[in-house]
Amino acid sequence: MRTASRPTPADRRTPAAPTAPAPSVPLPRRTPPADDGDGAGGDDERRVPVLDVVVPVHDEEKDLERCVRRLHAYLTETFPYSFRITVADNASTDATPRIAARLARELPGTRWIRLAEKGRGRALHTAWSGSRSPVLAYLDVDLSTDLAALLPLVAPLISGHSDLAIGTRLARGSHVVRGPKREIVSRCYNGLLRGTLAVGFSDAQCGFKAVRRDVAERLLPLVEDRGWFFDTELLVIAERAGLRIHEVPVDWVDDPDSRVRIVSTALADLRGMARLGRALAGGRLPLTALRREGGPERVAELPPGLAGQLLRFAAVGAASTLCHLLLYTALRSFTGAQAANALALLASAVANTAANRRLTFGVRGRHGVLGHHLKGLAAFLVGLALTSGSLAVLHRTAPGAGPGPELLTLVLANLAATLLRFLLLRSWVFPGRGALRTRGSSAS
Repeated sequence: MRTASRPTPADRRTPAAPTAPAPSVPLPRRTPPADDGDGAGGDDERRVPVLDVVVPVHDEEKDLERCVRRLHAYLTETFPYSFRITVADNASTDATPRIAARLARELPGTRWIRLAEKGRGRALHTAWSGSRSPVLAYLDVDLSTDLAALLPLVAPLISGHSDLAIGTRLARGSHVVRGPKREIVSRCYNGLLRGTLAVGFSDAQCGFKAVRRDVAERLLPLVEDRGWFFDTELLVIAERAGLRIHEVPVDWVDDPDSRVRIVSTALADLRGMARLGRALAGGRLPLTALRREGGPERVAELPPGLAGQLLRFAAVGAASTLCHLLLYTALRSFTGAQAANALALLASAVANTAANRRLTFGVRGRHGVLGHHLKGLAAFLVGLALTSGSLAVLHRTAPGAGPGPELLTLVLANLAATLLRFLLLRSWVFPGRGALRTRGSSAS
């Protein structure tokens, strides 16, 4: 069993208090209910557990029983509220359904549901939609996240302080054990989210989240994705509506047997970001019904002076160049040199625009963010042409060139692209003008 220090809850952001306090959750007995907790057939409301923990699974016959029994033992021995464990089997083809059914018979407060179609988001959407528990959570079946973080995760929801809660592997206080490839991909993905959708939460894809049921009932009909992007879409919509997202640093140990396909999942997530960005920009999501009362106006002054901008731009450029090279190295063996360069440059360019928007040119809040990033992507195409053209010339003149010459070529090409990018950002993307005024809470 993995052991780790108990993480401390941390609220990264606390918007203005709502006009009416969120309802707190009643505190029934700690032991799991004898029935299935759904309250069907007129069962008393007190028999509904406070917490419903969903474990989505697909072909997990090897780990399912061990992990569910460990989770059940932990909740029974340490969790101070009533609970239920729901195993959500999405289209497994091995012995997973039989194991889940047996666990539901043997372990009090455990049930399982069977879905005919695959998809983690589909499993969570179905399980959460059918639950009457006031607090809904989910965690990955491999239990990579230390269970000591479960009570800090759900406590702010039980008290009514927050609307959603997420575990984060990227905050100070988190302790994470995983390989460099997954670390790079995770940080680039979350950086891309901050750059494109201006999110304020730190870790979209940690498999350790919770939401109040009344909030889920309003959010779930707006979430389209039924795969891995489900988490991200749920959080982005919640944040744009001004809901409170509580973040808990977690201790997390990578599962070496994880079957997540990084490249295909990343491409699906990029498509999800594009779709969600278009929906938000076009005003097609009814966020008003979800929105909390906004906070006061914030004014960010445009910092004058070319020298200061150059220094900040150089620092951001150095960081984004390092991100580009690390991501290129991680992706090259999967996609080839040109595709790896394009994906790495896209991720680092979006993050670069977001960082320069805030740090170099002093623009904060969401006002104009889409236009800034569209112009930033136009500047990205110039960098892509320079770096891809340089790689093409290298491969034509030196067909046997390996990763070393490629990286050197990319560094030199990036220097030229960086100078041109600064001129474009200063004169076109963020031209000198008065203060930008934004209303409500912003990602900061």
